[in-house]
This record gives sequence, structure tokens and C-alpha cells, in this order.
Amino acid sequence: MSEAAQSLENQSDVLCEIEDGIATLTLNRPQAYNTLTSGVIAALSARLEALASKPVARVIIIASTGKAFSTGHDLKEMNANRDEAFYRQLLGECSKMMQAVVAQPQPIIAQVQGIATAAGCQLVASCDLAIAARTARFATNGIQNGLYCATPQVALSRVVARKHALEMLLTGDFINAERAAEIGLVNHVVDDSELEQAAREFAGKIAEKSQMAVRLGKASFYRQANQPLDSAYRSGSEDLVCNLLAEDGIEGLTAFIEKRKPQWQDR
Repeated sequence: MSEAAQSLENQSDVLCEIEDGIATLTLNRPQAYNTLTSGVIAALSARLEALASKPVARVIIIASTGKAFSTGHDLKEMNANRDEAFYRQLLGECSKMMQAVVAQPQPIIAQVQGIATAAGCQLVASCDLAIAARTARFATNGIQNGLYCATPQVALSRVVARKHALEMLLTGDFINAERAAEIGLVNHVVDDSELEQAAREFAGKIAEKSQMAVRLGKASFYRQANQPLDSAYRSGSEDLVCNLLAEDGIEGLTAFIEKRKPQWQDR
């Protein structure tokens, strides 16, 4: 089966719905705790690629069905394919998918219920923003099985302080949603019954903004994040000049001066 055909076959593993400018991608293998099999990784990558060129999708939420957001890689699949080439392929495709989340033009919000472990926790860390149910729990717990979470550490260490990241990576202990918010892994914690509504309201605040400014802003943020201070300021200044001279930038300033609501053209 070709890669494209396999991706289409696995689309039901990752559902997609677009409403009011918000695209929701839902991991849909609840019986398997939404593990990131090779098929799920391919399906999620395909969904993101398709949404990148859809102006109607202004913000993306990654959610899931069942009791877990995602428990990471499917260890049964990995054990059944105990082969160096398979491992390199799987981890390479997963790493590309995580990088695609960061590179996606639209902001991506993780909507987390249940548990998010190992590569599932990595996915939360890779998303631009995250909102969690009060009962959600997080861990990079591969170390419990003699497997240090070397790829999840990449995303985790970029959003939380090193000592917090290493504590999670070396102990494998679970942290609750409040602790995840304290260390910066998630933005907000809400009651379980309010999770979906809260995520949509969060996304809606972004969806109503100028999408030219939002997309420029996301790209600008990641571009400057790892640059030296002087380079970051040069990069930021160039982005702001482009923003000021863009149609929405001019409209925003004019509307502010005229004390009226701006009419965004998203360009």
C-alpha cells in the first residue's frame, strides 16, 4: 500500500471538523488510549498539511476521545517491529510531525483530558497553547520501562525549565494539571465538564483577530526564540515593519485612531 493510500485509510484515526473558523482534529482510538502508531502519525500529519492551505481554518484544536489524550507510542507496535530501520522510520516521522505542529501557520491548542504520557506529553508540549481538564495528568514515564524519553525531552525542555523537565524525565512521575500549569506545560486548567467549551472560547479569541497578524506572529515568535538577543531584535523589527505596512496593520491603526472596530481582510 502506498504512503498516500495508507494515510487515507487511517483518516478515521484522526477526525477533522471545522466550525466558526476553528478546526478540531480528534485522535480517535480510545480503545488504544490514542497511542501514536505509525498510522496515526501519518493521519495527523496529513490532516495538518491539508489544513495549512485552508483560510477557513483560523485556529486548530487537537483533542481526543476516551480516557486518555494520548499515551504516546504504541509499545505493542514497537515490540512487534523490533528492527532498527523501523524504529528510525517511526521516530523520524514522529519528529517531523511534531515539528510540523510548530511550523503550522495556524496556532494549535492542545485540549487535554485523561492522561498525556511520553510522546503524548510531547505532543502537548509541541502545541503552541494548551488547556487541560482538572483531572488530566502528565508524565514522561518511559524511564519506568527502561526507556528514557529522548524525543519527548526535545519539546518538553523547550517549554518548561530544565530542572522541572529533568525531574519528569528521570523519575517518570505523573504531575497533575495544576502542576502542569505551574511549570508552563499548559496555559489553563478547567473543570472536566467545561473543557471543550473552554478550549473553543480560547480558540475563538484568536480566531477573531487578524489572521495576517496571528500567522505572522506565530512564525515571528518561533523564529526569534532561539536567536541571540541582537538578532532577535532585528528579526522582530523586520516582522513589525511588515505588519505595519500590511493591509490589516494599516486598518488596525486607522480604526484605533478613528475609535471604531477594525474590519480585518486577513492580509
